[in-house]
Amino acid sequence: MPSRKEFIKTTGVLTAALLLKRENIFASYFTEYESKRPPLAARHFTSDAVESVIAEIKAGVKNKELGWLFENCFPNTLDTTVDFSMNDGRPDTYVITGDIDAMWLRDSTAQVWPYLPLIKKDKKLQQLIAGVINRQVKCIHLDPYANAFYKDGSKISEWKETDITDMKPGIHERKWEIDSLCYPIRLAYKYWKTTGDISPFDMQWKEAIQLTVKTFKEQQRKEGNGPYHFQRKTAWATDGVPISGYGYPVKPVGLICSTFRPSDDATVFSYLIPSNFFAAVVLQQAAEMIQQIFKDAALANECNELAKEVNTALKQYAITTHVDFGKVYAYEVNGYGSFNLMDDTNVPSLLSLPYLDAVSLTDPIYHNTRRLLLSSENPFYYKGKAGEGMGSPHTGNNMIWPMSNVVRALTSNDDDEIKKCIDSLVATHAGTGFIHESFHKDDPKKFTRKWFAWANTIFGELIMETYYRKPSLLNS
Repeated sequence: MPSRKEFIKTTGVLTAALLLKRENIFASYFTEYESKRPPLAARHFTSDAVESVIAEIKAGVKNKELGWLFENCFPNTLDTTVDFSMNDGRPDTYVITGDIDAMWLRDSTAQVWPYLPLIKKDKKLQQLIAGVINRQVKCIHLDPYANAFYKDGSKISEWKETDITDMKPGIHERKWEIDSLCYPIRLAYKYWKTTGDISPFDMQWKEAIQLTVKTFKEQQRKEGNGPYHFQRKTAWATDGVPISGYGYPVKPVGLICSTFRPSDDATVFSYLIPSNFFAAVVLQQAAEMIQQIFKDAALANECNELAKEVNTALKQYAITTHVDFGKVYAYEVNGYGSFNLMDDTNVPSLLSLPYLDAVSLTDPIYHNTRRLLLSSENPFYYKGKAGEGMGSPHTGNNMIWPMSNVVRALTSNDDDEIKKCIDSLVATHAGTGFIHESFHKDDPKKFTRKWFAWANTIFGELIMETYYRKPSLLNS
């Protein structure tokens, strides 16, 4: 059968319309979902395993719009954001976020994470992800306090003139966020467990783990504020860090300070609870790798002891009592008894804790926290004509992040809840065929970030997982 364009070109618009209507296929021709992917020659990287999954799932779901969304979104990281090369015989993969030409340690991990189950079937894809690990190690060595980097190590940041901090060439932005050092360990551990390959884990990688532990300990602030500070000359309130760039005081209790959230917005209270949970998880993963690969019991023990200290402090300081929901996890605390009760969509979030293997879905405190977060008691939970979900101070009031509904579904065992989230995602892409950073609760056509690869790929992760675990939800 010819394509719509070919049919119209050879038949004429009016004649084509009459013929198609007569055959009762006019609507199908004019509502068909055309791929939004770049032409094959323009794609940055192609994986046979990824293409096979796309073909399988697209053919296996009845909802053609859902299949089309999956086809566009799941490979978006590979299609548009990766820059792969071999340097001195080692893979090197630079990954931009989409519409910002810089590599975040967080985003680069999250963008390739859904491909990890496929790498045993595709050596090229495995090599690409090994290249991400190698590139992340280079970034950490350049500055463990930075969150985003350039491919060109000599490039000077656009923030150089506005940011009062220790900026170096090659750094795009120097916002200290705990999760920036957690994500590379999460990626390395999953890669190692999936493949058994230890080639990325050389002495440079081990030294990056040592830098991570050193930085975490500095930001426990047991011996003063530590070396990091940040201020920006800006009217944008969420970029401002008070008290000479160190943030408001904290009581040293064993938790780790995070000057910024995963949204790149400044914290209110520096003990960011979801990120501390994340740190405790990855420190134990790092310990296992250090012991198994390097046989370094001392460093492995240091990682485990720090994880234990953080977990102990979380039990004592991360929990507060809500009048309606009982014991819940706070989003931020300061160790003195102050707390911030909210959530931010960017992962790590409180909602995402089971996704990060930080708590169990059956944890009663998480259960209470989840009920709170998905209610009007969370100041960043919105309901409107177009949908409902969590947002972020990063995009302002009334802006729902599709990622919040992805994470909600990934952390749910309730079939109705999962289907509701997927239906909402399909209904709010505003005809673009891609998942956005955020959209207005009353109008999905008012959205931010047309090209945001993390949101696209994690949506693909949800659909792939649902297809293999609960296929009926995609065909009901």
